[in-house]
Amino acid sequence: MQDRYTFEYAIIRIVPKVEREEFFNVGVILFSKQKKFLGIKYQINEDKLKAFSTEIELEVYNDYLNAWKLICDGEPSGGKIGKLELSDRFRWLAACRSTIIQSSKTHPGLSHDPKKTLDDIFKKYVL
Repeated sequence: MQDRYTFEYAIIRIVPKVEREEFFNVGVILFSKQKKFLGIKYQINEDKLKAFSTEIELEVYNDYLNAWKLICDGEPSGGKIGKLELSDRFRWLAACRSTIIQSSKTHPGLSHDPKKTLDDIFKKYVL
């Protein structure tokens, strides 16, 4: 157990029509303070998106999610939020919001390898 580290994750959701409160999962954000890891993985299923709404283009969602990745990675183009500490970036990305890209409540866990855990959670809840 001593070689496992705590982590938190949130599921990323697309909400094409916020007023209808319908969503589908498109990604995962995972943070481990002890391993100094913050990762994001996402993929939009275009068929699902079209089933929810045909009014918004796939490119719009990809642009939003790419901005989340820039923040997650701490890239200069991630703006002021991208310059924050890992934990602050995770909290900002996982914060409750009422936009077309949302995240679930955060969930805790233990992991040997945060990157592998990110991949496993992504496969389980998104693919």
